[in-house]
Amino acid sequence: MGISRDSRHKRRGTGGRMPIHKKKRKYEMARQPSQTKLGAQSIKLVRGRGGNMKYRALRLDIGNFCWPSENIAKKAKSVDVAYNASTNALVRPMTIVMNCIVPIDSAPFR
Repeated sequence: MGISRDSRHKRRGTGGRMPIHKKKRKYEMARQPSQTKLGAQSIKLVRGRGGNMKYRALRLDIGNFCWPSENIAKKAKSVDVAYNASTNALVRPMTIVMNCIVPIDSAPFR
């Protein structure tokens, strides 16, 4: 059973159940999350709809970071994954997700 992005499993606006009368369709297909780790850059190409290519980051060590009070943004190297509000299970394997706390190398901001 694959991952799907359909809305047939949801209830009606009134709260009643919807009868499922269709199978899964190719255009509703979804993929596993990439679970980007901290390490030497490794990017995989994924074919999308219409033959377009997407870039799936498997490992990253450099990112674009901003310093809002100084109004500057620089490319800097990530050192570690210090904290993740959702779960500590993402901190131990150094998984980079949105809103995780990542200490960076301060050399570009000097």
